Amino acid sequence: MTERTGHDEERTFAALPPLRGGGFARTWWGQAWLKALEDAALDSEQVKVGRRLARAGAVGAVSVRPGRVTAVVQDRDGNAHRADVLLQELSDEQWDRFLDMTVERAGHLAALLDREMPPHLVEDAEAAGVDLLPGLGELEAECDCGAWDHCGHTAALCYQVARLLDQDPFVLLLMRGRDERALLGDLQVRTLAATWEERVAPEGPQEGVDAAEAYAAGHALPPLPAPPVQPGEPGVPPSLDTETRPAPGVDPAALEFVAAQTARAAYRMLVEALRPGHEQQPVGEALTIQQDAVRLAAGDPGRTVEARLASGSERDREGLALAVRAWRYGGRAGLAVLEEEWRVGAESLARARAALEAAWDEDERPRLRASHNRWTVVGGSAQLRLGQDGRWWPYRKERGRWWPAGPAAQDPATALASVGGDVRGGWRS
Repeated sequence: MTERTGHDEERTFAALPPLRGGGFARTWWGQAWLKALEDAALDSEQVKVGRRLARAGAVGAVSVRPGRVTAVVQDRDGNAHRADVLLQELSDEQWDRFLDMTVERAGHLAALLDREMPPHLVEDAEAAGVDLLPGLGELEAECDCGAWDHCGHTAALCYQVARLLDQDPFVLLLMRGRDERALLGDLQVRTLAATWEERVAPEGPQEGVDAAEAYAAGHALPPLPAPPVQPGEPGVPPSLDTETRPAPGVDPAALEFVAAQTARAAYRMLVEALRPGHEQQPVGEALTIQQDAVRLAAGDPGRTVEARLASGSERDREGLALAVRAWRYGGRAGLAVLEEEWRVGAESLARARAALEAAWDEDERPRLRASHNRWTVVGGSAQLRLGQDGRWWPYRKERGRWWPAGPAAQDPATALASVGGDVRGGWRS
């Protein structure tokens, strides 16, 4: 798992579990990273110690930023040491050459987006005078244990970084000085500029009218074109040829389901875009992979695709069914209430208690037991959950688990009524 720190050019990777068998680097670039360590270390025994520490899971969370990686490494005797490995950053001129080279060959950009670093990309970069992978002696070590060369702690950190590089070569590019967001932004700007120069920009000097002169002369802009006609229903994606043997790893049923879901989503977006005033609506945050898997599963994909979506949402089948029901009742907000249990602040708690007390007469008020943002009917199978937006979500206990029972309501009595059953009794806080 990766976390962004407050600074855009720093990433923190959670500690990886112990490595049970196999090597530390599967990719050739991960192996090249370890070769730079193993060839340059003066004490091969310390490298072996570091390998054993990394394999045992002694390396904590790894912080990556331009020119440096840092982690706390637990010694075999239990002592903790801060280990740093330094790598020279690329200069602005080198980055310009690398970006220009990447834009010139579409395969380079496609490989980076696929989290790969093919040899031809590294070779072309070297030809342009840009060394991406560390060379002999380029990995410098710093450790509070007092060693002046690579010790077991810095060697362990290098082995852990090799595992991270296997997953994401952008880790190496960040150490060289550019984070993923900035790098892709620069590549996009250069790609658009190259496209403009090749396809749009006219050749030679062009004559025109100064903007101020055109405005003074009363030149009017042409009217905007009429909006497109709204289709009556989503388009039907083409059916895959089931007689043709699919490529390895390709599930035709999953592809057809995703295509149909995409067509429906595009239709909803078009309808929304044609609605007057749509441009004033705020744009929401992108869904996470886990949230999007739940959203897709809510479209009844069938058991085969559903199993893959359960894995993508990091849930078992019943957990996915819970999440799907929550999504159908409330989308992202409903899913958040299912998963999050949070401590209600004093002011919000006072408002919640006031709403609960005002919702029923004193003799009809249900007996509720509060725990964080959840109020459970004592001796019953109903529960209310308070969302971060102040709305109440009903839940019902089924087969030993709490299941969403309806959409949210501003009034707790309305929410609880949707659960059904008799919830009357005395009040308990």
